[in-house]
Amino acid sequence: MKTLKFVASVSLFVFSAFAFSGPVSADDPAFLSLSAGAFDLNRQKDQGAEFRLEYRHDKKFWIFKPFGTVASVSNGMTFVGAGVLIDAYFGRRWVVTPSFAPTLWRGKTDDLDLGHTIEFRSQLEVAYRLDDRSRVGLSFSHYSNAGLGDSNPGTESLILNYSLPISELRNLLK
Repeated sequence: MKTLKFVASVSLFVFSAFAFSGPVSADDPAFLSLSAGAFDLNRQKDQGAEFRLEYRHDKKFWIFKPFGTVASVSNGMTFVGAGVLIDAYFGRRWVVTPSFAPTLWRGKTDDLDLGHTIEFRSQLEVAYRLDDRSRVGLSFSHYSNAGLGDSNPGTESLILNYSLPISELRNLLK
């Protein structure tokens, strides 16, 4: 059953790549994404606030863009990883971004043990693109070890994201 959930998540990601990869903005920049939200939303074994920092590359490899992520949870858990994402545009303003990233997890608590050091994050984000190309979005994430450990409880997060183009960040720092 655990493997089935993992295969379903990966299949959804791949399906999204083909079904929703509508017109892509060729001038889309690299982004620095700042995020915060609710961790362990569904199971509610060890809820907390999750904070993330992501770098989303502007270069595409076929339809995929690489990204790196670092996340910290108020319960002491941390996630560090890298993966791929797809930006699918619906008009000029709406962007749907499925992503997948293997991560290294640390921070077992008395209430929640995710079962393995390697966790896979699958995520779906819906964002609104502003005039300066920055984005404000909401994402739903699932962390799972895909059956690598003895247990695979998994957990979900609901996150508010703000993605700032790196070029705008440079202008702010001048």
